[in-house]
Amino acid sequence: MRRPQRVNLVPAAIAAFALSALTLTGCATMNVSSHIERGVDFAQFRTWDFGPADALPTGDPRLDNNPFFKDYLEGAVGKELERRHYARTTSGTPDLLVHYHANISKTFNVNGVDTRNGYCYDNCQPNVVEYEQGTIVLDVVDTHTNRVVWRGWAQDSIDGVIDRQDLLRKEVNTAVTRMMELFPRHL
Repeated sequence: MRRPQRVNLVPAAIAAFALSALTLTGCATMNVSSHIERGVDFAQFRTWDFGPADALPTGDPRLDNNPFFKDYLEGAVGKELERRHYARTTSGTPDLLVHYHANISKTFNVNGVDTRNGYCYDNCQPNVVEYEQGTIVLDVVDTHTNRVVWRGWAQDSIDGVIDRQDLLRKEVNTAVTRMMELFPRHL
């Protein structure tokens, strides 16, 4: 009888861990969160529609003058609400109104030095990185009380994204999908 060969799983496990870490790191740059109004029973809501357009400009003409951005955002929101079993209505008063706000701003990230823990790069000098940050905020309003019952937001660097429609669509879809993962499902 032949003895089974021992297989060293450590390199395979390390490779799998590294691949997982890289995958997670690639998605980790987007900051997404939400707030839900305490005590609100989302089971009472069945229908929704978009509220009036936000009168505030995004702060960037590349987005303000982009007719596709609105389509990307509204399409992604509609798809996610439908997946959660909310029906869009365009007649009568819906249970919920969705308002969205978008903003683009220049942002700075200063990577300081943490010499106490032995972390140091670039000769231990602080590194300042300037980038464009996009923010999308979704407000969901109960039409019966006129109160915001849920707010979701996503922020991410949009360097190289804003001028490319394919990347803009992907970034908007990712932001809305990740925000709406935090939205209550209607069963």
